[in-house]
Amino acid sequence: MKTIDGKARTISEILKGKRYGIDYYQREYRWQRKQAKELIDDLTDQFLQWHRPVNPRNAVEKYGNYFLGSIILSERDGQKYIVDGQQRLTTITLLLLLLHRRQGERKDRVALEELIYSERFGERAFNIAVEDRRAIMSALFNGELPDTSEASESVQTIVARYQDLEELLQEQSEDIDEAALPYFCDWLTEKVYLIEISAASDEDAYTIFETMNDRGLSLTPLDMLKGYLLANITDMGQRNEAARLWRERIEALRKLGKDEDTDAVKAWLRARYANSVRERRTGSENKDFERIGTEFHRWLGDHAEQLGLKSGADFFRFVNDDMVFYTRQYERIRKASLKPVDGLEPVYHVAAFNFTLQYPLLLAPLLITDAPETIVRKVRAVAVFLDILLARRAVNYLSMTYGAMSYAAFLIMRDIRGLEPSALVDVLVKRLDEQGCSFDGTADGRRNGFEGFGLNQWSKRYIKVLLARMTAHLEAASGMDSDAARYLVEGRGRYEIEHIWADHYVRHRDEFASQADFSDYRNRFGGLLLLPKSFNASYGDLPYAKKRKHYVSQNLLAWSLHEQCYERNPGFLAYIQQGGLPFAALGEFRKADLDGRHALYRQLADRVWDPARLVSEREE
Repeated sequence: MKTIDGKARTISEILKGKRYGIDYYQREYRWQRKQAKELIDDLTDQFLQWHRPVNPRNAVEKYGNYFLGSIILSERDGQKYIVDGQQRLTTITLLLLLLHRRQGERKDRVALEELIYSERFGERAFNIAVEDRRAIMSALFNGELPDTSEASESVQTIVARYQDLEELLQEQSEDIDEAALPYFCDWLTEKVYLIEISAASDEDAYTIFETMNDRGLSLTPLDMLKGYLLANITDMGQRNEAARLWRERIEALRKLGKDEDTDAVKAWLRARYANSVRERRTGSENKDFERIGTEFHRWLGDHAEQLGLKSGADFFRFVNDDMVFYTRQYERIRKASLKPVDGLEPVYHVAAFNFTLQYPLLLAPLLITDAPETIVRKVRAVAVFLDILLARRAVNYLSMTYGAMSYAAFLIMRDIRGLEPSALVDVLVKRLDEQGCSFDGTADGRRNGFEGFGLNQWSKRYIKVLLARMTAHLEAASGMDSDAARYLVEGRGRYEIEHIWADHYVRHRDEFASQADFSDYRNRFGGLLLLPKSFNASYGDLPYAKKRKHYVSQNLLAWSLHEQCYERNPGFLAYIQQGGLPFAALGEFRKADLDGRHALYRQLADRVWDPARLVSEREE
């Protein structure tokens, strides 16, 4: 093998003025939302450790560096090829493209376009120069989103991840606001590094690729942990049994999806053993919670004695009992998060908010000695707590990202570890009261809760969840067979948010002084429904008076706008009368009607996310 050159390079050095082809070993771009979210969470979390609003711009030079891993390159006929790393580089390019557009024409903007594409002889080429991606990258750069239903897998995935990244960036807009944006762009391009491994030939590059992605699997944290644990089991029979159990559990977890085996081990170790968390100030060092998330194999080796791992029998017990139990519970919880399971429906509800920290929290109170029914009660209690908390945060526009919630999640996780059901509920009720937000707003008065809640780029993901839950609740309480999963399903037949008012200001000029006032009011939560995509395409643009009759064939929340809903519908009528809910058929839908509907939605939300649900989990 000829000379192998490895150097740490910034994002700017990797991408500025460069063009890369993609070799045949890895043609398609396949990153999913999960990997994109992890990238955004990691980057923003690291940036926010150092950034303070009072810092001058040049302070970024002193911010900490962050390493994103390695890429492998080869060169052939004067063209550089990416042998390994195109998933990461493609996603970074999409992130840079979004940041470029978000900056607009502001005077202090960072020139990111030169990291996205280069021009030679009057021709624009993107840094990852793949022919079938050129059109979609140009369209995205120009702010367009064309139909890609007939495009390649990579092109469709690029569009999906672009939309995900746009949402994820919007979720971070409270912490990385317009003032912090150029700081973040500077840090991303000049302080985030990749290890660039350059090989002199294709043969050498492919050899490196094979070594890192096949033989190198034993170097992952998960397999290093396995090696460490098995090496410390001195009885050969126990070691073989532990190896069998490990293989069995890891294979089962991998069937759930990419990285689920690693995520399960992180969730287990955090839930049971993390006793410290990094302080929320610049330069603070990582503690148990963070180290388990990044290097759990080293962390466990450093803390073996504190975990009671002293003899070979201790290490065998750790695998045979602890690892098996907690990874099985993780597997069960993850399956319940993907599809509602009887008794564990709240787990699915929390997952709909895309809150990834729920898993160590759900595992934290569980003990190996718990009876099956006790396990269900504990998981339900924590999930109900999180469901209520996340709904409250959504209507107050409070971030639910890892960076925003990891500290609070750790404190709750530590306080509920190993508790019995009644004590667990008592702690969760207290914690819910201490979170400082409700449907009435935040305790500091900065957010006004339901009163100011409406549709925007950040809230649309959560509004779909809230509408799905409220619609399903109303139908189930009225005696209909319904659940939220019906309204949250993706793909064919999916439901979308529909405005009751079509986007035609001219129809409402008698009540609104300007287009802006109308648009703002139109987006209020009370003016929204959840309806099939096909319905929106067919009737969404019609005046309310004309499309109202079509609501009759839709879900109960939409149907309730029409008088037919109040005829021969005993279950619905009994529910709204018992609860004093102000449902009414509306022949027209004016500003006052939207206000009334908004108030009605608040009352429905109070029932769906009633704290009494959490208290009731105390009872056997």
